[in-house]
Amino acid sequence: MLNNLRSSLQKILLYPSAIVGVLVILLLVIVSIYTMVTIPYSQAIAMWRGGEEVWYQNPKFAPPAWINFFSTKKYSESFAVSTTNAEIQKTVIPVERGVSTIEMVYEFEFESDVYPQDLLLYFNSSFDQKQPFISIELITPDERTIRVANFAIGNKFTYRFAQDDKLRAKLRTDKVIPALFSLPESDVPLKGIYKLVITGSTFEPDSIIDAEFVFHGQVFGWAGTDHARRDLSLPLLWGVPVALAFGLMAAIGTSVMTMIIAAIATWYGGWVDELIQRITEINLVLPFFALLIMIGTFYSRSIWVILGATILLSIFTGGILAFRAVFLQVKQSMYIEAAKAYGASNMRIIFKYLIPRMIPLLIPGLVQSVPAFVFLEASLAVIGLGDPVLPTWGKIIQDANSNGALYKGYYYWVLEPAVLLIITGLAFAVLGFALDRIFNPKLRDV
Repeated sequence: MLNNLRSSLQKILLYPSAIVGVLVILLLVIVSIYTMVTIPYSQAIAMWRGGEEVWYQNPKFAPPAWINFFSTKKYSESFAVSTTNAEIQKTVIPVERGVSTIEMVYEFEFESDVYPQDLLLYFNSSFDQKQPFISIELITPDERTIRVANFAIGNKFTYRFAQDDKLRAKLRTDKVIPALFSLPESDVPLKGIYKLVITGSTFEPDSIIDAEFVFHGQVFGWAGTDHARRDLSLPLLWGVPVALAFGLMAAIGTSVMTMIIAAIATWYGGWVDELIQRITEINLVLPFFALLIMIGTFYSRSIWVILGATILLSIFTGGILAFRAVFLQVKQSMYIEAAKAYGASNMRIIFKYLIPRMIPLLIPGLVQSVPAFVFLEASLAVIGLGDPVLPTWGKIIQDANSNGALYKGYYYWVLEPAVLLIITGLAFAVLGFALDRIFNPKLRDV
């Protein structure tokens, strides 16, 4: 039996579409393993449910950086640098006893056709009584020096360029960022090397200053961000293991349980068979999706609860009738009569002789059912009944829909998870079609 199964599976090589499907599924498995190793579950949940303190470095509603390859305009990319990582050049100059000057300089290249969203500085300092004093200057590519601000800082201090009223008055404009990145009386971005110069003065021997410069551009990363500044690469990556786990577990649980129950009903017959047939008939007329909505609304939206309910509601379906029809034929086979003659028990006949004969029929159907369960989980999330904790593809689409992504032109927010759902579904579908042709000779090309 195993040799026949092995030789049948080797015939997959004759179907190019099936090979592509297998490669895509293997890639999804590799991505799942990589995601769970590099971003542990607890860390992923904490990041997904985190607020500004986690995602402060990211701009809101920023498309992925790769759109620059397809756009006639070049959008500015976001970045963040700090003195603690030695990305900002920091020099401490002692002036006199207890007084020091700290110079922090960072040069960056701006070659975009669109102004950035905002510039931010985050300061951390330590002192006992005398607060450090900060002076900020921006040197433009045409050698102009713009004196941005002067202020004293506490232990933690945030400075937002775009929200500084004094800077607005100094630049004589309500739009601070365009004024900083263009020539006077011009509305065209000035490209070139900009230099941010931060000069700090400390008045105590052990006082220190560290700064982080955050540049909120128009694009971010390879996946973009959402309304809460969250990097969409997190739910896109974690959506892979969630989709595969839900789809495979639901498909395997449903197919195996359906086959076992059909085998038991067929072998014992009588009232057992009648009972299972009546349960199947009742279950077939029940609104499957509506029942899941009720469970998610009134009981729990946990993915494990939804998975269990999905398996239970999917066992007694038309699959039992299909398996039963085949089992009725196998039940009359000579080797079954021989097993009964030498005294094999009912359970041995069911699990040793009946069910193994059904595996060639089980495998294609199992693989083909995976996309349906993957789309089911995503559909529940889209209507707001997905697991409230897990970052998934459906949750991305639900957030995008709630925030009017399509109306506002944030198409990436919807297309990225949608494309991944389509690719996953197609991979399992083409593999299932090939397996159906391999295990069912009637479907082979003549």
